[in-house]
Amino acid sequence: MPEGTYLTTRYTDREAVKALGARWDADARRWFVPPGRDLVPFSAWLPAAGEGGLPSAVREVAAPAPPAYEVDVPRKGVALSQLLAAVGRAVAQAFADGVWTVVEVVDARLRSGHVYLEVSERDARGAVTAKATAIIWAGVAARILPEFERATGAKVGPGIKLLLRLQPVFKPQYGLSLEVQAIDPDYTLGDLEARRREIRQRLQREGLYGANRALPAPWDFQAVLVVAPEDAAGLGDFRAEADRLDRAGVCRFTYAYSRFQGEGAAAQVRAALLEALADQELAFDAVAIIRGGGAVNDLAWLDDYELARAVCELRVPVFTGIGHERDTTVLDEVAHTSFDTPSKLILGIEGVLRTRVQEARAAHAAVLD
Repeated sequence: MPEGTYLTTRYTDREAVKALGARWDADARRWFVPPGRDLVPFSAWLPAAGEGGLPSAVREVAAPAPPAYEVDVPRKGVALSQLLAAVGRAVAQAFADGVWTVVEVVDARLRSGHVYLEVSERDARGAVTAKATAIIWAGVAARILPEFERATGAKVGPGIKLLLRLQPVFKPQYGLSLEVQAIDPDYTLGDLEARRREIRQRLQREGLYGANRALPAPWDFQAVLVVAPEDAAGLGDFRAEADRLDRAGVCRFTYAYSRFQGEGAAAQVRAALLEALADQELAFDAVAIIRGGGAVNDLAWLDDYELARAVCELRVPVFTGIGHERDTTVLDEVAHTSFDTPSKLILGIEGVLRTRVQEARAAHAAVLD
């Protein structure tokens, strides 16, 4: 008897199994699959457990027998639904418990309570090496997302890296999808801190980390460059007081605008900063980099080496007012002075101006005495 896996077929199946590569054993009067061939296409005709000594893994992915046909017409190949159903069972068996997987979120959309994610993997050069679609069903999202946000201060959105427990699911009508079962908040927190630590250590090796902080603090403010997202709420809070000082002729504020989050945001902030300072860097007493609050991963777009280096190398003090009191970025670390919010930054400038006025009045009174 030839070696191979023998099939359980009907006479009407002969053309189909032959087209798939099965051979006829005239002595046993049965079709068989030669050794080395993939058994999945033959799943409809594989013998039941115990009939052919097949391994359990093969038996479990076998599709049900094809339905009876009213007209006995020879067929070539199996029905697509049979093949895909067998693939679905194989995927379900191989990944029964889900797999913890590292991904980067490219896009996130909310629809009817469900969260649809586009996720990817990049190599060291930033090239995409894998991409897939994942879904967090509404019931799961209601359970795991609030817990993740409380633990990290981050929201699931573009640019964030996550450690997800994914359940691959293959359905004949829709193909392969990845269902999210859980999120590990510790991984996201660790990734954000690792990124900052790498930037920090690189600037320290280059002797730049504390360069801007070592500059003399401004004694007075006559001109300040402000870099901010245009029309942002944080900028509105800042300008409510800055415009009053500007109208009174106390201090002049010049504005440069840029995106502060999303792919390429850090490069835009750096370009806007350097362009505004070109040929007149020392004409400003300070630079203010401001934006309102947001999720941790929204602010993390500013954790960028090239931007941090540009701040370190400026010859004028840089003040930051980014986010809320609990928020921090690499820019806060390398800036001359960091404030909790844009509002507190402008109040800090106003405080220095008020001190100078008080000193001038005291000196004037001393002269009159």
